[in-house]
Amino acid sequence: MASNEIRRGAAEMSIAMLMSGTIGWLVVSSQQSPFNVVFFRCIFGGATLALVCAVLGFFRRKLFSWKTLGLALLGGAAIVANWVLLFAAYSRASISMATAVYNTQPFMLVALGALVFRERISASTVVWLLIAFIGLVFVVKVEPAVLAVPGQYLVGIAYAVGAAAMYAVSSIITKRLKGTPPHLIALIQVLLGVVMLAPFVRFDALPATGAQWVELVVLGVVNTGLMYVLLYGAIQKLPTSMTGALSFIYPVVAIIVDRVAFGQALAWIQVLGAVLILVAAAGVNLGWRIVPQRRVPSV
Repeated sequence: MASNEIRRGAAEMSIAMLMSGTIGWLVVSSQQSPFNVVFFRCIFGGATLALVCAVLGFFRRKLFSWKTLGLALLGGAAIVANWVLLFAAYSRASISMATAVYNTQPFMLVALGALVFRERISASTVVWLLIAFIGLVFVVKVEPAVLAVPGQYLVGIAYAVGAAAMYAVSSIITKRLKGTPPHLIALIQVLLGVVMLAPFVRFDALPATGAQWVELVVLGVVNTGLMYVLLYGAIQKLPTSMTGALSFIYPVVAIIVDRVAFGQALAWIQVLGAVLILVAAAGVNLGWRIVPQRRVPSV
């Protein structure tokens, strides 16, 4: 794989994760049910992606095949389920704890990459991922008092685990669509989301203020339309282990956004966790070795 392609993929993934870190704030501020939030995310995101695809001339028959459409729809079902489960987890186990559990998905990605694509996992990659997870635990240090819905904590944790699994499945499917414009992949998936979720939308409980509508529009246009073009483009360029490592940027940004938006102070252990996560992401991205490579004795 060309080094320029990897560097571009790493940049795209990093920007997408920076955007992803603001999603929890937009979801909570909109005061909508998970089904409503995801439905309007798909509506506004779909409109954005359709415009991008039209401008770039992607609505051409040769870019479509039954296999491409089938894989994109399968991945779309997984990603829509991912959104609904994660947003439902926010209100039951708190944003911080749901984010912590959700970010076990890089480990699922690495495992699926090894299983499906027979990608080799180096000992150093395993150590970096373990360091990143330790940092993640420090970053999302949560006291029981912040649980959003007492008594539903375990349900929220289960939703977050399910969301992580659905994200990993969608990412693996996306890798099989290499060569297909990520704009088209994302468009097919959000259009499927509109159809899937329409029966569950509460049209009698729509946003009551203009600010809440703006949050939903931003969530769809910026944090879906633009973000998923970058994200899927990165996934197609990067090894699965690097995709997983760079995903740890997301919780760090989420903590910073919590501080700015809600005044949440960072404890020293959370700062330490953020440093560990970023160092681990850089370690995998730049190929730093912790465990020496075994030398094959010459014959």
